[in-house]
Amino acid sequence: MTGVATRYLYLVRHGEALPDESGLTEGGRRQATLLGQRLREIPFTAVHHGPLPRAEQTARLIGGQLKSVPLHVSEVAGDYVPYIPEKDELPAESADFCLRFLAGATDEERKHGPALARRALDLFTGAVAAEEDRHELVVTHNFLVAWFVRDAMHAPKWRWLGLNHCNAALTVIRYEPGRPASILVFNDMRHLPIGLRWTGFPTELHI
Repeated sequence: MTGVATRYLYLVRHGEALPDESGLTEGGRRQATLLGQRLREIPFTAVHHGPLPRAEQTARLIGGQLKSVPLHVSEVAGDYVPYIPEKDELPAESADFCLRFLAGATDEERKHGPALARRALDLFTGAVAAEEDRHELVVTHNFLVAWFVRDAMHAPKWRWLGLNHCNAALTVIRYEPGRPASILVFNDMRHLPIGLRWTGFPTELHI
């Protein structure tokens, strides 16, 4: 009879992208390789990645440092807006700012993003029906990392806004049976040298 085991979900934003987002910069490739080296001893069952070139290239470079871990392209790990709130859901002092930020979302994003986000939670969160703990890596984009973190904290759906993730930084969430989700690591860049940290963030927010 199959038991219930803990899932460890490793979330990674793709490496630094070229201006046209057709792939990674030299720095982005180095970021991905270094992250793969950091994760080399983790017993991953799979690496899932979004379909866009910057996520796919990041996943392949990470995978090149791992021990024969299969890579799977996943639409739900793609780049999309996971949830668009109504104004009355947002704090009054920041509602206008948030809605201006989201104003550029296309009709396609508004239609399909929330459905993809729900599927992502169904696929990648919660304890697993298995005898042994499961370790999974998802190489994705800033918005989806924020969406997973928001969900783990049981925060309101709009609260993915304002949670930012650097290129090739690492977030780890543990889903243990019978316990609330636990964020073990968030936006961790210790595998990167100083010069490769904080890409993907505005300069004024670098620490």
